Amino acid sequence: MIFSKFERMVAKRYLKAKRKEGFISVISGFALTGIALGVATLIIVMSVMNGFKSELLSRILGLNGHIMIAATPGYPFTDYTTAVQNLEKIDGVDIAIPMIEKQLLVSTGQTAEGVIVRGLQKEDLLKKQVMRSGLTNVNIEAFDDTYVILGERLADKLGVLTGDEITLISPNGKVTAFGTVPRIKAYTVLGTFNFGMYEYDSNFIFMPMSSAQLYFGLPNAATQIDVTLKRGEDLNKIRRIIEQSVGLDAYVYDYKQSNAAFFNAIDVERNVMFLILTLIILVAAFNIITGLIMLVKDKGRDIAVLRTMGASKGMIMRIFMISGSYIGVLGTTIGVIIGVVFCLNIERVRHFLEMLSGRDLFSAEIYFLSKLPAEIDWAEVTTVTVVALMLSLLATVYPAYRAAKYDPVEALKYE
Repeated sequence: MIFSKFERMVAKRYLKAKRKEGFISVISGFALTGIALGVATLIIVMSVMNGFKSELLSRILGLNGHIMIAATPGYPFTDYTTAVQNLEKIDGVDIAIPMIEKQLLVSTGQTAEGVIVRGLQKEDLLKKQVMRSGLTNVNIEAFDDTYVILGERLADKLGVLTGDEITLISPNGKVTAFGTVPRIKAYTVLGTFNFGMYEYDSNFIFMPMSSAQLYFGLPNAATQIDVTLKRGEDLNKIRRIIEQSVGLDAYVYDYKQSNAAFFNAIDVERNVMFLILTLIILVAAFNIITGLIMLVKDKGRDIAVLRTMGASKGMIMRIFMISGSYIGVLGTTIGVIIGVVFCLNIERVRHFLEMLSGRDLFSAEIYFLSKLPAEIDWAEVTTVTVVALMLSLLATVYPAYRAAKYDPVEALKYE
């Protein structure tokens, strides 16, 4: 739709309220503010949701594989070296890591915590970037049979430092004439890791593969093999290949299954939040309708004069559509700028708000991550922008139609 210079000029003059039209200007201001806040809030929330999902996924895949092959209980992988070699020959497989993973109790004499112990070979511990960068002040060369590495938050809960001793207790111990005797063994803390994900930093302990095999009574065996792919898009194809090769000897599952609750919750919340926050923009659009209807009522004499001077109904309609569209376009533009700038500086904003309130606004114990993530999806930003502009434009149709239908004779008669 092409608007003439005259139509744009009249529309702009109508937006500049005189003293007696101040109330109309206030309504228009509320409409503009509502659209700006709605668009900004929608962009911020969707970006945080995207960032949370992306960060969560990167942390999960940084510690686990895309595909996990678990041994049948009681029948561990005894020839895991050959299995790893065969897996890494599959096109699309990047890394295959054998491990032993069990749930245990860790004690320091003062306190005790339930933990997950993961036995890994030294070289496998350094194969992934997240794991390499997360090992803080750890001399990995000293990672041998007498040492373990704790999550940083787990070490804080236990009150231990590098060089301190912890005791691992397994209920599945030796069977004697007096019953099952738990396995109890002391290890020295070599250092801590911080992967930026609370669930891992507060629950995991890494120990050398040979120590885990000895402690759990699994000589030259592994209980699980994690497979990391070069491309996540190949997940289903490679999983089918692995399932066919292992048959019924092992259980094959992927990260989507083991973390289904996380990803389903995020997807549902994203969709619901999009619908709820779009209502803010819709409410602001109704304010545009209210403001324009009052403007049409107030400008009845002007409309009559324009009609008698030869202005067509279409021209009158376009003038009021431009007036409403100005509010929508300006509000949407301001909202997009606020939303994008907020997302790009979200950590600074969080720290500032925490400093003002004196409270932790993003607790790692609740949100699983140590920092507030935000990932801007420009396709979503475009969608939000288009939705806001469309709602704003549609809000102008009815008031503009009423203005075009205004009878100039009746308007001038009662002036």
